[in-house]
Amino acid sequence: MTTPLDYEFLRIVWWGLLGVLLIGFTLTDGFDLGVATLLPFVARTDAERRMTINTVGPTWEGNQVWFILGGGTIFAAWPFVYAVAFSGFYLAMFLVLAALILRPVGFKYRSKRASAGWRASWDWALFVGGFVPALVFGVAVGNVMLGAPFRLDDDLRSTYLGSLLGLFTPFALVCGLLSVAMIVLHGAAWLTVKAELGPVRDRARGFGAVAAVATIVLFALGGAFVRFGGVGYKLVGAADPLGASNPLRSVVAKAPGAYLGNFAAHPWMWIAPALGFLGAVIALVGVRSGRSAAALGGSSAAATGIIATVGLGMFPIILPSSVDARSGLTVWDASSSQATLFNMLLAVIIFLPLVLGYTAWVYKVLWGRADTATILASHDYY
Repeated sequence: MTTPLDYEFLRIVWWGLLGVLLIGFTLTDGFDLGVATLLPFVARTDAERRMTINTVGPTWEGNQVWFILGGGTIFAAWPFVYAVAFSGFYLAMFLVLAALILRPVGFKYRSKRASAGWRASWDWALFVGGFVPALVFGVAVGNVMLGAPFRLDDDLRSTYLGSLLGLFTPFALVCGLLSVAMIVLHGAAWLTVKAELGPVRDRARGFGAVAAVATIVLFALGGAFVRFGGVGYKLVGAADPLGASNPLRSVVAKAPGAYLGNFAAHPWMWIAPALGFLGAVIALVGVRSGRSAAALGGSSAAATGIIATVGLGMFPIILPSSVDARSGLTVWDASSSQATLFNMLLAVIIFLPLVLGYTAWVYKVLWGRADTATILASHDYY
């Protein structure tokens, strides 16, 4: 039986916290990426593009804290996952980081010169900085579900046998496109809340409606892949939730459709995919009717449900191996020590409320629609 602060409890808590951080990143930095992806399409004049950029200008840097916290959590709580994923997916990670580097440079330098060509170039750089990470993050999740081609030797050293192009399989691309659609929907919903009433907001509503429909279709298509397309793994044999971490003591075997097993065993888990679909529908109604709160609330619910669906379906598997069943990583054998997880949990209990409180305060202070006239009258804006 799980008791507070025993090893099994701490592992489950940190598995849940990792999901919370991923959702937090998607809900905050996600609308930044979505707005950047939409920038060249919803804003057609320089004034419109400056206004669009300034809908995320006050908060985009702070939102990236969630990305850093997510990476730090994987490093500290799940070191085997970090070692395999960040080394095996090195080129994909480099692609993401290169794209993300364009964002701060684009924000800071776009308006430094009045040249139309200069500003247009940075607008497309911001588009790349939004679209590429959204796509690659989704492709990465797809590959996690498919299993990564890695092997652990007897000394727990990882050997990755894949390539960058090998990541872009049909299922992984569906996941990547779903990620883009979800992020674009969230960005469009954010623009309905933060952009001034006018053509930018109206165009965002149009793109948001398309993205909502794409989210619904691609989420359903991904589920069909899991059910009928040979996607799935399962933990073979009994697990030892209280045992020391050693991935080689368990077997994670390929089992098409097995990711649906948790939902059959625990019907309450169907709340997650239902939230994914229902949130997208609410967002669709919200963006089409101009109801900003419904649009943003629906897109947030959709992202939460979609991410939770992946985590709940795969539990207790975190990263299966597609080439060696003994090397698959699970919640029960890929974590840090019990003492490390406990000490980290104490830090979370102290500091996470401070982060959440400060974030809420910042959003409250900076709330309100971006105004083109105010932006054009001041050099303090992007």
